[in-house]
Amino acid sequence: MSEGEGVLVSVRGEARRTVPPDSAVIAGTIAATRRSRAEAARAAAAALDNLTADLAALGGVALGAETLRRPLTWSAHSAATRQEHAHDKRTGQYEPTGQVTGTVDLHIEVRDFGLLARLGSQLSAHEAFRMHEVSWHVDWDNPGWHDVRAAAIQAAISKGRDYATALGGQLISIEQIADPGLIGGGEQWVSSSGRSARLSAGLGGDAGGTPSLDPVPQELTALIEARFHAGEISLTRQA
Repeated sequence: MSEGEGVLVSVRGEARRTVPPDSAVIAGTIAATRRSRAEAARAAAAALDNLTADLAALGGVALGAETLRRPLTWSAHSAATRQEHAHDKRTGQYEPTGQVTGTVDLHIEVRDFGLLARLGSQLSAHEAFRMHEVSWHVDWDNPGWHDVRAAAIQAAISKGRDYATALGGQLISIEQIADPGLIGGGEQWVSSSGRSARLSAGLGGDAGGTPSLDPVPQELTALIEARFHAGEISLTRQA
């Protein structure tokens, strides 16, 4: 390459922004133990009906294609029954008790965080419900994504300028801006949102108490690749 012909400068730009979450998903299980499978299944279904009635009283609706972004939704799935087992002190093994437990997994999504306090009180009042996890999410179209992607591009431009300046030149044009891995078929990087998951104390049985449902800020990360043309570069020029 002749002096002054110019070079390609390829860089990666990264940016992070912290935003409030758009939704919370509460994952839990309803469980009821009875003498037979039929009784256990009926008891679990009745407990589910009671809980969803309380959710409906808060304005909640069943999750569906038309209700995806309603303030409060629920989704029940994976209904099952299983033999109950308990620890036998004589054998040291977990042995069948003769009872059967009916279970239903329940996901509750909250988009109106003003409902969280009342929702926590409602859930703690249902002995059959045990909470496993609360996770916080950012929507794919949250405005924060636009900001963090623009910041990633600016970070790439700044890095490219640093490289060009170190070589005694300057950036003169942009050849390409791309998602990670699309320039040169290199390593695949993925833009993502930090989704904080907090395990919560179980509800129901002897757990008691009201769960803490404090929104957790989410970190958005954007990664991009950029290729620039740099001119006026000379490796023979004195620094």
